[in-house]
Amino acid sequence: MPTGFMYLVAVIDWYSRYVLAWALSNTLEGYFCLDALHTALAQGKPEIFNTDQGAQFTWHRFTGALEAEEILISMDGRGRCLDNIFIERLWRSVKYENLYLKAYETVPALHTGLDQYFTFYNHERPHQSLDYRVPAEVFFNR
Repeated sequence: MPTGFMYLVAVIDWYSRYVLAWALSNTLEGYFCLDALHTALAQGKPEIFNTDQGAQFTWHRFTGALEAEEILISMDGRGRCLDNIFIERLWRSVKYENLYLKAYETVPALHTGLDQYFTFYNHERPHQSLDYRVPAEVFFNR
């Protein structure tokens, strides 16, 4: 963005690759991650929640929210992006299929564009790993 950085967090279902929730912030404070977590948990409670070891995800409020729901916490090894390959693959798709092509100028435009992209990603974009089905089809067991 021409005026600075924006940070994006997303919560995905590993099995279906469905994006359950996402949020943007202009800081790395953990509140936007916590908001995304609560939005995702409103759609169902996983047995395990995997993250990297970023400060937002090791923050006591974030881990406490998972512990309160009795969700096991799994954290990647430090510097091991392949431990969370599904979210890393999502970031690649977001960058190459949306962000690099659109070069958003404003935060509202970025938010609108990402909202449209994640709707496309969940409901229209087939995945080879899902036998060319879309994440929503697998997530909602259609």
